[in-house]
Amino acid sequence: MPSLKEVKDKIASVENTRKITSTMNMVASAKLKKAQGRIEQFRPYAEKFYDLLGNLASGVGADAHPLLESREEINTVGIVLITSERGLCGAFNSNLIDKALNLASEKNKEGKTVKFYCVGKKGRYSILKTGYELVNSYIECMDNLDFTLASSLGSEVINSFETAELDEVHMVYGRFQSVLKQVPTSLQILPVSAEGMESRESGAEYTYEPSAEGILNDLLPRFVNVQIYRGLLETSASEHAARMAAMDNATQNCDDMISDLTLTYNKARQAAITSELLDIVGGAEALKG
Repeated sequence: MPSLKEVKDKIASVENTRKITSTMNMVASAKLKKAQGRIEQFRPYAEKFYDLLGNLASGVGADAHPLLESREEINTVGIVLITSERGLCGAFNSNLIDKALNLASEKNKEGKTVKFYCVGKKGRYSILKTGYELVNSYIECMDNLDFTLASSLGSEVINSFETAELDEVHMVYGRFQSVLKQVPTSLQILPVSAEGMESRESGAEYTYEPSAEGILNDLLPRFVNVQIYRGLLETSASEHAARMAAMDNATQNCDDMISDLTLTYNKARQAAITSELLDIVGGAEALKG
């Protein structure tokens, strides 16, 4: 049985750990509330954007804009992988990385070359350990998201698609469903398709000036940026939700460990007291003899 001092030191150590995990839980909860608010504010704009662009694209052919062109031969595939900057959020990052690597493996088996664009340190460091080409990475940016990041990344992949460096682009991100559920999701963002725009019948009729093709020329690049920005926001909220759940579990585990260690401490103290009593009784009996 361990000594009283050893058990007492372990209890103090676990209590300090519990304070840290409890604090991180509260911080993640506050950040999650902010991230959820940003998603709720952005979704109406994104959904209306999808409706309008879906209506536009349904009335033109695939040759109306280069970003609508589905190429007959796909040689190079780009994967935009969005992860967090830090860990301590359970299996959240590993699930996203596995999703991206599985997609890359499928494309490789089809004879396609795969190139990665990473947002977040966790994805970047993991891809660097593989044999895949990392074209560019964006780090230290997930804590202060703005549309500039989506525009920069969107412009990069659009330029590569238009110059035929990439024939297809997919985005892997964490889709936020609830505090307890975040789903690793793969979404094709280039070439743009009417199905990818999630167009819905609204019954509205639009009149376009100067022409549908002219408007598409301006809106399609923005649509790609909107998709990337939504993926960034979804991943940010998913990260904070996963970290909050992980820290809550860690805090509960600390509570269980403290209970077990306290029981061990009490047993060790009782054994020490019993041993001292036996020594006293034995000494008293020896004096009587």
